[in-house]
Amino acid sequence: MQKIIFATGNEGKVREVREILDGLTINGEPALVLSMKEAGIGGEAEETGKSFVENAILKARAVAGAAGDAIVMADDSGLEIDYLDGEPGIYSARYMGEETSYREKNRNLIERLAGVPEEKRTARFVCAIACILPGGSLITEQAAIEGRIGYQERGENGFGYDPIFMVPSYGRSTAELSPEEKNRISHRGKTLRAIRKRLEEIPGFTGGGEKQGAERRI
Repeated sequence: MQKIIFATGNEGKVREVREILDGLTINGEPALVLSMKEAGIGGEAEETGKSFVENAILKARAVAGAAGDAIVMADDSGLEIDYLDGEPGIYSARYMGEETSYREKNRNLIERLAGVPEEKRTARFVCAIACILPGGSLITEQAAIEGRIGYQERGENGFGYDPIFMVPSYGRSTAELSPEEKNRISHRGKTLRAIRKRLEEIPGFTGGGEKQGAERRI
């Protein structure tokens, strides 16, 4: 069975990856998606890149050396708020310190936007994914979902900044969407489907169903 190691310890991310890559087969066998912990791989890459793509590549390469013949995927994602000049951006996970809870981070961002009208609360979630195949070939994709910052946290289904990110077409935050709804429109869902499509173009990889491409290719 071909293993795909997703370079994260975030179980929410791993769950999303498994749902979107479900049905992908490699050389006739189902692909098995593992977290770093499940694969017995430790360590953490220093995120010194200047973009989401650069950081995703750094993370993937840090794991690939210990992954044997497994496929390695890593993402770097974050929230960009236009009124705050793109903050927190690539520093989203480290915003206010990595040990600070997202409830505190979300509250701080809402407070920084106090009094800002609806039309100026525009923001987007961005996700870049790097995929390293056995042999060292590299695939990258990036996509985004546009939305606005809400006035309070809403919903319990997501994680991170999901409770304050409103999707106008749904009238709900991404933490209020069902997993199926979120995977269909989310930045990570779009990017994973684009990666899956790229993999299915490689001999030996197959998967059923119509896949949606990412908004932008790297």
